[in-house]
Amino acid sequence: MTVAPTSATGDLVFRDATEADTEVLVALIESAYRGDSSRVGWTTEADILQGQRTDPQGVLDVIEGEGSRLLVVERDGQVVACCQLEHRGPHAYFGMFAVSPALQGAGLGKVIIAEAERSVRETWGVTEMHMTVISVREELIAWYERRGYRRTGELSPFPYGDERFGVPQRADLQFELLVKPLV
Repeated sequence: MTVAPTSATGDLVFRDATEADTEVLVALIESAYRGDSSRVGWTTEADILQGQRTDPQGVLDVIEGEGSRLLVVERDGQVVACCQLEHRGPHAYFGMFAVSPALQGAGLGKVIIAEAERSVRETWGVTEMHMTVISVREELIAWYERRGYRRTGELSPFPYGDERFGVPQRADLQFELLVKPLV
């Protein structure tokens, strides 16, 4: 467990998720990306995807996965954010990043991603962080670029027809790989 003091967001506690966190994490992730509640923050996908973003089994798979961690971020005993970290040889994968919509825009995301990068460098000795972002999410991609990530142009298809990932509202969705050296 790591504690990071931050002026804008109070003291944050970083810890690995457990099975007992599953329902709270599903609710957090859903609130950050889907439905009307997600529109409070700027990370909403509500206009491009409907339905679920994840489910209890998807979250549990990350918690229990080999070489995988689901980092939970708490403030004042409340879960306010999370992110997936997965060891993939020379790099780590960053995903399932969610910040409570009411807290978005206050600098919390920058603190969390910096801690995630520090953690994977220290724990796994990796030299790069990888992530995939829906390529039409220009504002989100720009945010990651300001954090040092670069677009690779490497695209992979969105899983159309698999409602575990949502119901697409447009036909041009695909993922783009973003990469950051962790030196």
